Amino acid sequence: MNLPFLTSEIPGIAGIIRSRPEDFFVEELPLYEPCGQGQHVYCEIEKTGLTTFEAVDRIARALGISARDIGYAGIKDARAVARQTFSISGIDEQAVAAVRIAGITVRRVARHGNKLRLGHLRGNRFVIKLRGVVPADAARAQQVLQIVGRRGMPNYFGPQRFGRRQDNHLLGAALIRGDAEDLLRLLLGNPDSSLDDAQTMGARKAFERGDLRQAMHLWPRHCGMERRVLHRLLKTGNPEKAVAAIDERLRRLWVSALQSEAFNEVVSRRIDSLDRLMAGDLAFKHDNGACFRVVDAAAEQSRCDAFEISPTGPLVGYRMTLPEGQPLEIERSVLAAAGIDPADFRDAGRLKVKGARRPLRVRPEETSVATGTDDAGEYLQLSFTLPAGAFATSLLREITKRDVT
Repeated sequence: MNLPFLTSEIPGIAGIIRSRPEDFFVEELPLYEPCGQGQHVYCEIEKTGLTTFEAVDRIARALGISARDIGYAGIKDARAVARQTFSISGIDEQAVAAVRIAGITVRRVARHGNKLRLGHLRGNRFVIKLRGVVPADAARAQQVLQIVGRRGMPNYFGPQRFGRRQDNHLLGAALIRGDAEDLLRLLLGNPDSSLDDAQTMGARKAFERGDLRQAMHLWPRHCGMERRVLHRLLKTGNPEKAVAAIDERLRRLWVSALQSEAFNEVVSRRIDSLDRLMAGDLAFKHDNGACFRVVDAAAEQSRCDAFEISPTGPLVGYRMTLPEGQPLEIERSVLAAAGIDPADFRDAGRLKVKGARRPLRVRPEETSVATGTDDAGEYLQLSFTLPAGAFATSLLREITKRDVT
């Protein structure tokens, strides 16, 4: 991610992040507690070494239900110890409590009336240990935290939003253009020796030269989605039908990555004035999430200084409200450079994406910096809380001055 830093004048620290999953702990802060009755069982789990999607699929298999019956409020990284809550419909509480799955521990269960949806979160609490640090690093980290506590942290989407190959946004762009052939080229071709093992490289090269049967033979068995899409292409000869075999969750993730790429670019263009309003801005109210149009920027700036409101950027969609004036010029320039238009999202690969506004900055709360020693050696520990949707890796990026995945 070639994005500017807010605190570029402070040198980064060279600590090692995620040397083991226990060094990255995240816990969801629920928007509400289960009431004790209703058709959904809320279960708080602790998972290690699994993505949220993998955890959902494993729980669904263990309970003999569809993954569609499981809701979640946030997506948590695999390379961490993560506590999050799932909602499961039409199931017995005791059956959920009795689940035994490698990498997953069920901590508590209770009933509630509605299914969890993405965003049903107050925030996330992080405790992160960096290894291989020096004494001066604690002071530098504290300096960064003081600045972002006052001015705000750039609300960048982290690299994990863009996938291991960092091309999720390109897949999303192909989806909204309806370009099935380009999507399949990115998904099944486009070999990269820095990312692909020898067998996968062979499969991707075979696809690019048009030898679909050889590609099918070479794709590793664990690459179930790629194999399913390629099998549909072999069977039908129709790229559109092959794309239709892709799980809806993935298609939504790719389109979301495209929105994220555009948003990140808007943040980068306003990085030096992240805490300054412009006339025409759509300002975000941090207390309730509502937005309003800024007419007199000077009159509203005191509220921005108090972190009551912040300027916003686009999560592009066909019903997204646009700003005016200079903020609109910036956003139009970003969308034009990406070759996308809000109207394109009306039928984004069979998904209607309405769009939204997102604050350009957020403020970390309950921050602390500490040093210590455990069985793995010395560490620098960063603790902080972020609002829902904000990325801990974006704060770590400010502190280390390098991309963190």
